[in-house]
Amino acid sequence: MAARNVGAPLPVVTAPVTITAYDPAWPEWFAREEKRIRGALGARALAVEHVGSTSVPGLAAKNRIDIDLIVADPADEQAYVPPLEAAGYVLRTREPHWYEHRCLWTPDHGVNLHVFGPDCDEYVRHLIFRDWLRTHPDDRNRYAADKYRIVAQEPTISEYVAEKSAFILDVLRRAGLR
Repeated sequence: MAARNVGAPLPVVTAPVTITAYDPAWPEWFAREEKRIRGALGARALAVEHVGSTSVPGLAAKNRIDIDLIVADPADEQAYVPPLEAAGYVLRTREPHWYEHRCLWTPDHGVNLHVFGPDCDEYVRHLIFRDWLRTHPDDRNRYAADKYRIVAQEPTISEYVAEKSAFILDVLRRAGLR
């Protein structure tokens, strides 16, 4: 974990994971962030997508926006990190071993800006999962119930993420991924 960290050590999270009911302000929040990202990068932003639970109407979530940004080459940080930093984002994670993934945060960590390349499978999985939950309300509701069940166990954030993975993999398989 420390090897992928950029900058100051990541804070030790001791607060419990909190899930809140869907907030209709989340799409507007994303729209403001998308405008800021596109304003900073112009055509270098090949795609800017609202992903994660806050992107699914009606789904309970942590009050944090996840955004996937697609750039031509995530390893070429000079092409996108300085303009994003000037726009208020901070590079926090560098994972060259995992799709050249980079993650930038807003100062309050209200936004996770995930950077991938155009051929990244993970980006496609994010879109498939999001779109499935948008069109399958029973699965959306099951996912919300699962998330509430998990947080009731007072997990760490990494335990929370791990606990959700079986549901996510099940949806991706039913959506046609193998």
